[in-house]
Amino acid sequence: MSYEAIAILMFSSMMLMLLTGQRVFGAIGFVAVVAAFFLWGDRGGYDLGFAAAIKLMKWYPLLTLPMFIFMGYILSESKIADDLYKMFHVWMGGLSGGLAVGTIGLMVLISAMNGLSVAGMAIGATIALPELLKRNYDKRMVTGVIQAGSSLGILVPPSVVLVLYAMIARQPVGQLWLAGVVPGLLMAGMFVIYIVIRCRLNPALGPILPPEERAMPMGEKLKLLGAGFLPLFIFFAMMVPFVNGWTSLVESSAIGAIAAFVAAVVKGRMTRRVFEVSVRKTLGISCMFMWIILAALAFGAVFDGLGAVKAIESLFTEKLGLSPWMILILMQLSFILMGTFLDDTAMLVIVAPLYVPLVGALGFDLIWYGVLYTITTQIAYMTPPFGYNLFLMRAMAPPEITLRDIYASILPFVLVMVVALATIMAFPEIALWLPGYVYGN
Repeated sequence: MSYEAIAILMFSSMMLMLLTGQRVFGAIGFVAVVAAFFLWGDRGGYDLGFAAAIKLMKWYPLLTLPMFIFMGYILSESKIADDLYKMFHVWMGGLSGGLAVGTIGLMVLISAMNGLSVAGMAIGATIALPELLKRNYDKRMVTGVIQAGSSLGILVPPSVVLVLYAMIARQPVGQLWLAGVVPGLLMAGMFVIYIVIRCRLNPALGPILPPEERAMPMGEKLKLLGAGFLPLFIFFAMMVPFVNGWTSLVESSAIGAIAAFVAAVVKGRMTRRVFEVSVRKTLGISCMFMWIILAALAFGAVFDGLGAVKAIESLFTEKLGLSPWMILILMQLSFILMGTFLDDTAMLVIVAPLYVPLVGALGFDLIWYGVLYTITTQIAYMTPPFGYNLFLMRAMAPPEITLRDIYASILPFVLVMVVALATIMAFPEIALWLPGYVYGN
């Protein structure tokens, strides 16, 4: 059997296992180890899994993963996110669509606290959605706002998905995080512009809050404003020392976790339940990511041994005559297709052994491609009919919001994200300027 046929057999076996409901890491790891046994015998199969585990344990930046996840859960479980929304409620309520704009701001801050889109979705659906519906905001508008805003969690640092990409692509985590800052803020700004224009054209979509709801002494307003600065203070407390070279990435993540813990204690919200829930969820998410990375490393090792990347590069460039940009666009379209039934980590570990080396061989920057991958994943999350975020929203939304409403709500935001993706593809410096500036100095 040729190496190309083995590669196709591996992919088809893995997809078949995933369709039968097997766990992602189990399907990927099992196929990798079985393929190694057949290719290189018992010794090769044993060594493959062992080598991947040792490589994972020796990857020092992986320690950032539980630190950032713990920081995010502490801030969300201690209800600091409630304070954030109250701040936006008071300060933005006088603008048509102001609470929807404030919800995007809330999602950006939640992203800077957690790095997981699921956390933003949960907070938006439980805190923002009931308040917006109670104030007669259009249900389709607000459903789309929460889904689009929550997707920023995997782009704005500290993005957990970019940590996973860094491990697989062998790229610096710090540069990937900095590369996600400007695109993330650009996308959030485009969401805000869309909301403001649409509510200006049709004020009934986002009515202005009555003056009595916004009436508050300036002292209390400023106090609420301080609630919004707290997560920003935590973010800058961990990022400024790292960017200036005073601390390592792992040390900065520890600073963020400690700062979040101290903030919850100072506010009197660090209860036994908050601490226990945060630790349990941190452990569960961290272990899930470690198993997925382990399986991805094993799968990638088999592909490296087969030389499948060079074979596929030859197929696209020599036999089919496709240009590098055409190949890149086809990759992004495949991500959108896979996103209809897989989450972001599953998509990455399935195709990373193939796509990442191919992107490098085509001459593209892997830091820039990490941002493209992440934005494409965001789009795939929300693309009907089977986008991952669509069903998360349906599970969390009240009964009056139907699946049809959810589908209709997200289409304008998907178009905005496609425009953002095309802009960053056309102008790579949008993603590369900040890491180049910081690390260049």
